[in-house]
Amino acid sequence: MRQIFTTALTLWLSLSGLATAQVADLRSTTQFRVCADPANAPMSVKDGSGFENKLADLFGKIMDRPVTYTWFPSGMGFIAKTLRAGTCDVVMGYAQGDELVQNTNHYYTSVYGIVTRKDNELAAVDHLTDPALKDHPIGVVAGTPPATIMAQAGLAKDMKGTDLMVDRRVMDPIGDLLTDVSDGALDAAVLWGPVAGPRIKDDPDLQFTPLLKETSGPKMFYRITMGVRPEEQEWKRELNSLLRRHKDEIDQLLRDAGVPLVDDYGKELLQ
Repeated sequence: MRQIFTTALTLWLSLSGLATAQVADLRSTTQFRVCADPANAPMSVKDGSGFENKLADLFGKIMDRPVTYTWFPSGMGFIAKTLRAGTCDVVMGYAQGDELVQNTNHYYTSVYGIVTRKDNELAAVDHLTDPALKDHPIGVVAGTPPATIMAQAGLAKDMKGTDLMVDRRVMDPIGDLLTDVSDGALDAAVLWGPVAGPRIKDDPDLQFTPLLKETSGPKMFYRITMGVRPEEQEWKRELNSLLRRHKDEIDQLLRDAGVPLVDDYGKELLQ
């Protein structure tokens, strides 16, 4: 019996070691393999035009590896079908604190804001409890933090909601909201900065006002990291080193894209 136990234990340890090695070997050392949504403009797009695509290109160049993609629509099953399946090694943009992935250090912080026409009477509004917002049609993505504050502020009847989780290959809810603001069907839209900022940065008629003055309800700012598999500590450290050493290049890439950057506490817009 003792010999059987010893043999079984040895076999178990061997298999455990093999499993560990297999997990460690999931990461490619010859390619920079990215998990991404093919139609999540302006962040990731299959044609490579998104700012996360350009960030991936930067990292591929730094590491001297070709950039390859596993494409899958964001939402339910995205991490399981991409990162956890081992077909790719990094999600370029992931909110800090999500337990589905291991987060790198954050490489930028951004904020929700209000998109209006520059000539609209709401152009001066910079907080969601401003009474000026009442009785004006306002677009918002259902389930996002500002929708909660808006409802608490008595704006529910004025809100035009759109779904958060959609297949962006066939639907463009953010684009629809921005078109409605531009055309005057909506007086404002409250949107996540990295989604709205790049889309309107060259629009002569629209503006994005960051929500830096909210004092209650969910926070309006979030730190964005890269996501890797929980077991891959060495890979996380390697990416953290690159993020630190190339911070200026990354910041410039994001600014050029039109992403509104704020300090780590969401209190001040960075220029």
